[in-house]
Amino acid sequence: MSTPVDPRTTWDLPAPGAMPRTAALEPLVTRVLAPNPSPMTLDGTNTYVVGAPGGGQAVLVDPGPDDPAHLAAVEAALAGRDARCVAVLVTHHHGDHAEAALPWGARFGATVAAADARVAGPGGRVLEPGERLHLAGTAVDVVPTPGHTADHLAFRLESGAVLVGDHVLGRGTSVVTSPEGDVLAYLESLRRVHDLGPSALYCGHGPELTEDPGAVLDFYLAHRAMREEQLLAALREGAATVDELVAVVYAEVPREVWWAAAQSTRATLAKLLAEGAVDGDLDGRVRRA
Repeated sequence: MSTPVDPRTTWDLPAPGAMPRTAALEPLVTRVLAPNPSPMTLDGTNTYVVGAPGGGQAVLVDPGPDDPAHLAAVEAALAGRDARCVAVLVTHHHGDHAEAALPWGARFGATVAAADARVAGPGGRVLEPGERLHLAGTAVDVVPTPGHTADHLAFRLESGAVLVGDHVLGRGTSVVTSPEGDVLAYLESLRRVHDLGPSALYCGHGPELTEDPGAVLDFYLAHRAMREEQLLAALREGAATVDELVAVVYAEVPREVWWAAAQSTRATLAKLLAEGAVDGDLDGRVRRA
């Protein structure tokens, strides 16, 4: 199988580490970058301030880490919009997205809303797939995007942009791990977002994707198909354990992220097991069926 071409390679995107701390993306949205860069979070977590201009209200999406400097930057963005926070929305439970949700919700006197009641907290709101929220002078559609995690959501704005959390990254591809992730659900969620025809993808990490969001989603689907073919080919050549498969399939990937590659490999093997393409034991040896 040929290697799919990432359309972003020809786009004018900021280099790693060069994203501005705060950026106005469109009249509805300001992005604030948290100071938590890492190989997995890229430049850091993107927190989004969303609301109708001049309405005096805003919603925070994915507050990120409970960091004083990040809080100060978010409060400055709110002040720049002359808005107060009326709700905190969270795409999923991972700490780099959700840690600040409850403390900041309390600070702003704002309701925290998420798919997981543990993230929403006491007095919070559990979001239902497909519901429409009317907040901060605008409408936000709740889009179910399980796969990266079972509780993952995306939020579609009136402008047509979709805030995708970790479902799609501004650079590279999202990790679907085992046992937390579900590759079958993830692929279905990619198609669901694609069917929305997004005008932009505002990612949980990395730069916003505005030039051709559909092409990025097509690449993500093709990339997943390629990984499956690579795993099946490696099994055919004699690799049989997760570690052996990672060493073959991810040979050109830095070893510092092989642990994530191993979890992703387990998740893909779980899909192939469910489909009957392979058999064996994920904790032992696997072979082609």
